[in-house]
Amino acid sequence: MKNFLAVLLLFCMALSVMACGGAKNGQDSTTEPSGTSEASKDDTGGSSEEGAKDNLADIIPKDTITLDVYTQLANYSGEQIGWFGQVIKEKFNVKLNIINEGEGTFATRMESGNLGDIVVFGNDSDEYLQAINAGLLLDWEEDNLLQDYGAYIKENMQKALEKNKKISPDGKLYGFGHNVGSSSSEHEAFFYRPDIRWDLYKKLGYPEVNTLEDFVDLLEKMVQLEPTSDTGGKTYGVSLFPDWDGNMVMMVKATGALYGYDEFGFGLYNVNTQTYEDALKKDGMYLRALKFYNQLYQRGLLDPDSMTQTYDEMIEKYKTGAAFFNIFDWMASGVYNNDDHLDKGKAMMPLAANDQKNLCYGLNINGGNRVWTIGAKTNYPELCMAIINWLSTPEGTMVSFYGPKGVTWDYDDQGRPYLTELGEATQKDGETQMTNGYSGTFNDGTNKINNTTWSKDAVNPEASNGDTYNSNRWETRLSRPVKEIEQDWRNFTGALDVNEYLEKNGYISISIGTSYSEPPKSDELTFKWNQVAETIKTYSWKAIYAKNDDEFESIVEEMIQKANDYGYQQCVEFQQEQARIRTSLENESKQ
Repeated sequence: MKNFLAVLLLFCMALSVMACGGAKNGQDSTTEPSGTSEASKDDTGGSSEEGAKDNLADIIPKDTITLDVYTQLANYSGEQIGWFGQVIKEKFNVKLNIINEGEGTFATRMESGNLGDIVVFGNDSDEYLQAINAGLLLDWEEDNLLQDYGAYIKENMQKALEKNKKISPDGKLYGFGHNVGSSSSEHEAFFYRPDIRWDLYKKLGYPEVNTLEDFVDLLEKMVQLEPTSDTGGKTYGVSLFPDWDGNMVMMVKATGALYGYDEFGFGLYNVNTQTYEDALKKDGMYLRALKFYNQLYQRGLLDPDSMTQTYDEMIEKYKTGAAFFNIFDWMASGVYNNDDHLDKGKAMMPLAANDQKNLCYGLNINGGNRVWTIGAKTNYPELCMAIINWLSTPEGTMVSFYGPKGVTWDYDDQGRPYLTELGEATQKDGETQMTNGYSGTFNDGTNKINNTTWSKDAVNPEASNGDTYNSNRWETRLSRPVKEIEQDWRNFTGALDVNEYLEKNGYISISIGTSYSEPPKSDELTFKWNQVAETIKTYSWKAIYAKNDDEFESIVEEMIQKANDYGYQQCVEFQQEQARIRTSLENESKQ
C-alpha cells in the first residue's frame, strides 16, 4: 500500500507539472515564452509558414527582456543603442546586451557553462567546435525550433544549413555561416581595390601605372602637390594600423588581394592558379607587399604612426585627406568622399595598375565561416530563433544595412529600392543624426552584432528589378547625376562604377565559394602556430620601418630563421593540405 501511494503521489505531481505548461530550459511558463503549442502545428506534426507567423505573436514577451548576444565580431560592448536597438524593441520587445570578445572571454564563458542567448562565432573551426563538444549550443532541429520559428531560413538557406550539419562533429544543425549568396554564378562587389586621390592624379596628367611598385613614385608626386591635410598636418602616401593583424600584418597580406591572392593560414592562396604560397617564400606576394610598404617608408611616404595607431586614428587621417592610397574602399573613398570634398573637386577613386587582378568573392550559397548560433542555456530559444530569422528576411537584411524602412530606405512605386534623403546622408556620413523618433547618429545605432546573414550582393527578392542588397549598384542610384570629379573618373574609365570598370578591363580574380571549413589544429600545432604568428607580425613591422634595403633584407632573413625555429614548416604543411582540400571543393563547384 505504501508503494502504491508513493507511485500515485508521483503521478499526481507529474500531472501538475504538465498542467503548468511544460516550460523548457528551466523557464517559468507564466512569464517566459512557452514554445510551440499543439494548436500551431499542421497535420504533419510540424508548423506551416502561416502557423510560424502566428506563433511569433505568442512568444513576444509582455515585459521587455534582455538577451545576451556574445559575438566574437563586435567592436562594442554593452546595450545595443540607437535605431537598431529601437527596431528590435519595437518588433520583439527585447533589448540586446552585446558581449564582445576580449582576452579570455571565450574561455571564461565556456567555464561558466553559458555562452549567451544568441552566440556569433568569428570562424567555424576551433572554438565553435569546442562549444558544440561541450554541449553549449542549441540544436536548431530539436523541438521543431527551426521549422516553427526559422521558416525563412529553412526555406531559403538550405545549402548553408547543410554545410553546418556537415562540419558539426555530431552531424546536428547548430546554425549557419554569414554572407549567404543567392546564386553561385555571381560575385560580390569589389572592396579590394586601390583608391587614390583622383583630383591629384588628374592634375598630374593621368600618368600610367603598370605595377604596384609604380604607385610609389605617383604617391610621392601627390604629396608634393598637396603637402598638408585638411587639419594642417603632414600628408603621406599611406597610413596603416595594427589592430587587425592576425597570422600576418593585415594590410600587408591584404595587398595581395590586388593580384588575386586570398589570405590562407600562414600565406596566400592564388585563386587564379589555385595554388598556395607560404608567406615567407622568397619573391612571393607577401614579401613583395612588405617591400612595397618599406619603399614608401624610405621615401617618407608612410605615416610614421602606422605601427602604433588605432583603426579609428587611421580612419580619421583618411577622412581628413592625410593619406592618398588605400586598398580598401571603405577606408578610403568610403570616408573621404563627403559632400564638402566632392564640391571642392576632391575625391578618392579606384585606379588599377595594369598588372592587377583584383580579388573578389564569388557568392557562396553555403555561407561563410562566421556562424549564427543559439546558446544551449538560453531561456528564450524561440525568441532567439525568431530574431535571427527576421534578420535573414529581406526586410531584416535591408534594415541591418541601411536603417529603418520608410526612414532611410524604401521601395518606389515601381518596386525598386531607393535611399531616402536621410538615407543618402547617412551613407555619406555616419555621424548624421537620425529622425522620425530614432535617437542618436546613424553610426550610434548600427547593428553592433557585426555579422551578416545574406551577402550584400545577394539578390533582394522583394526588389522588382532584380537589384541586390548593395545600394551602390541600385538602379535608382546609378542613374543619378554625380559630382564633377566623379564624372571625370567615369569619363576616364568609361564605366559607371568600380565593378564595371574592373570587370570590363579584366582586372578581376574570383574566389569561388565552397563549403570549405578549416579543421581544428592539435594543441601542439596551435602552440607552434601562435609563436610563428607573433614572430611574423613583429618582424614584418620591423621590416616596414627598415631604413634601407640592406636592413630590410637582414630583418626578413632573421624573420624566416626565427619562424622556422618555432615550427613554421609544420604550419605550412598543415596549410598545404588545406589548400588541396580547398582546390578540390572549388573544382566540384565548377562542375
